[in-house]
Amino acid sequence: MSVPPRRRAVEDAQATAARPGGLRAFGRRLVDVLLWTLGGIGLLSLIAAVVAHVWGFSIILFSTGSMSPTIPAGSAALVRLVPAAQLAVGDITTIERPGQLPITHRITSIAPLDGNPSTRVVTMRGDANATDDPAPYVVSDARVVVASVPGVAQSVSGLRDPRLMGLLTLLAGVLVTWAFWPRRGRGVPALADEEPELALAGASSGTGPSGARPAGGGRRDAGREVAR
Repeated sequence: MSVPPRRRAVEDAQATAARPGGLRAFGRRLVDVLLWTLGGIGLLSLIAAVVAHVWGFSIILFSTGSMSPTIPAGSAALVRLVPAAQLAVGDITTIERPGQLPITHRITSIAPLDGNPSTRVVTMRGDANATDDPAPYVVSDARVVVASVPGVAQSVSGLRDPRLMGLLTLLAGVLVTWAFWPRRGRGVPALADEEPELALAGASSGTGPSGARPAGGGRRDAGREVAR
């Protein structure tokens, strides 16, 4: 049995609607990739914040070459905050200095402070320097270098730029808004809407959907022939 033209048009419209346009599909995939990327960056930032708070890890940047060749200028290092009692000779250590920038050099000697067992007096020297630093340092804790990566200080510093963070936050907000913004769907005529019209057309012409006459109508015609 052949398919009625209108029904065929409805099926074609439904099939067309089911196939997303190439440009629209590409845009959705691109948005998904960007959202997943930003989500991954956010997750990594959250993990880094938790690790820094719980285990005392942080990142320092080297702008000078006093620790060359071990840690050249432009390097970034992962450091961990530890009590002074855990420091040892040979550790590359970052020490805070009141009113000055922190200094990261290698410990050359260490001794306890009289009357304060948790405090240490340390002397340090940069690997590129010929002599120890001018004065010893009295510390109760310090950051020990765990690992370093050369040549990434500028990139890491750029990630700390508030303008970049603001731009990433704005981009994430725009993408999320675009992804979840309500859109008016392009509907197609429902296939079920056609059936009542077909049935109604069949009833008005005295035939069923297949073109046959109802049984009741046939008996009435036969009765008229006998009456004649």
